[in-house]
Amino acid sequence: MTEILINLSGIKKTYGTGDTAVEALKGVDLQVSEGELVAIMGASGSGKSTLLSIAGGLERPTQGSAMVAGFELFASSASEIARLRRQTLGYVFQDFNLIPALSVIENVALPLELDGEKRTTARAAALESLKTMGIEDLAKRFPDEISGGQRQRVAISRSIVGPRKVILADEPTGALDSRTGESVIRALRSRIDAGAGGILVTHDAKNAAWADRILIIRDGLIVDETKTHRDLNGLIKNA
Repeated sequence: MTEILINLSGIKKTYGTGDTAVEALKGVDLQVSEGELVAIMGASGSGKSTLLSIAGGLERPTQGSAMVAGFELFASSASEIARLRRQTLGYVFQDFNLIPALSVIENVALPLELDGEKRTTARAAALESLKTMGIEDLAKRFPDEISGGQRQRVAISRSIVGPRKVILADEPTGALDSRTGESVIRALRSRIDAGAGGILVTHDAKNAAWADRILIIRDGLIVDETKTHRDLNGLIKNA
């Protein structure tokens, strides 16, 4: 039986109070199963990145529940959520979020080492993850010595290192050329096909076409969904 890896229920998020309050999310339900990649598209300010942050435990919702890999995020302590992110949940940020003072392999191995893995074991797993992305030759270099596309592949390598079952990616190709961007999405798709589940926030229809489902979010609500790519342009125009 296919396992549901992400189960968001009734997610609401309000920033501010009183007359200045802004409802970023107005009651979103979303499930993602193993082997499934869900793309979320929408205009700037529609709530897509806020939804991803909540699924990743980076923000708490004003209301609703978020179950990730059988773990109720917001009934848990900050340390428990941090452990989930180290062990189970990989997050790919728009700005890579690499540590400049660490080499590529050290950046990728960091979540495992923080979780208590021996250095040699963590580095071996990191090298395998880099091989998956085709950049194992960059292992000893530092982030400022490699290109933007290479840094993004390092960020994805870090997000999939070890037994990660959930991958969340926020505009992972935003600063990349089309060829490099496609290789990044292809690698993400490969990890999902290997049994992970993931959410991809993107503004690019070509990237969304790699997903199993495409959701359109507008003004904090999911307003449409498609399991095919035939009507994608129409969905985007109506978002």
